[in-house]
Amino acid sequence: MLASPIPSIDAVRAGQYARNMRTLRAAAFFDLDKTVLAKSATLALFRPLLAAGLLSHADVARSAHAQLTYHFLDADHDRSERVRERLSALVTGWDVAAFQQVVRDSLATRIEPEVFGEALDAIAAHHAAGHDVVIVSASVEAIVAPIAQMLGADHVVASTLEVIDGRYTGVISDYVYGPAKAEAMARLAERYGWDLSQSWAYSDSITDAPMLQAVGHPVAVNPDRALAVLAMEGGWDIAHFVNPVPLKPQDAIPLLGVLAALGAAGAIWWWWRRREPQPARRRTRRARR
Repeated sequence: MLASPIPSIDAVRAGQYARNMRTLRAAAFFDLDKTVLAKSATLALFRPLLAAGLLSHADVARSAHAQLTYHFLDADHDRSERVRERLSALVTGWDVAAFQQVVRDSLATRIEPEVFGEALDAIAAHHAAGHDVVIVSASVEAIVAPIAQMLGADHVVASTLEVIDGRYTGVISDYVYGPAKAEAMARLAERYGWDLSQSWAYSDSITDAPMLQAVGHPVAVNPDRALAVLAMEGGWDIAHFVNPVPLKPQDAIPLLGVLAALGAAGAIWWWWRRREPQPARRRTRRARR
């Protein structure tokens, strides 16, 4: 059984965990869709992409079916491959600059409301503990990178698309899926001196088993059935993220103040102590202008 990411209270009080944190560098790796976000980032962008003329109604119908199947059913290799193939065909010929602009313009209205509050707390706790935070996603970098920046992540691992003359060719240059996530994590760990045995990884899907198995502290977040079985067999922690909340700067100040007061030694422990599911927070719709 892998060691629990929760340091004992006695160890925290004795400063043992703090001493370890000063001598070891660690990172926290987060999957994006259905782990940090309540839904697929790509699915969330369909409406603005349609409004921008990058998608047709037929495109939306076909792609939404693939995305919803992936979202509501347990992900497996075949389903993930169908989503990849559909999205690859979809972006062929798109103007890169126009696509990037749509993503930037849609962050506040389409992506931000889907962020799990528990994921924000976890990211803040890891930062307070001195860990680098990495978003690891099979989605394309043009979508993932702006979201990672919005979340305050330090690094991004995402799929890349071939570009010729400012347009996507539809060829996926680097598809970060399954074992490729773990391989990318290992390369980053070597580059930045992270100890993966002291690092964390969070994901919802059995397809990310290699990513979770690559670290000393795997966390199954809202796991699908296959991942739940693997997590229980391995003695991994299982977390339930249930509260999508808008990002508000004023909300972050008290949290960061608490974490700073606790220091690196207690930040992760504090977050794990308070991570039990809470009643869903009421979301306030923005008034239409």
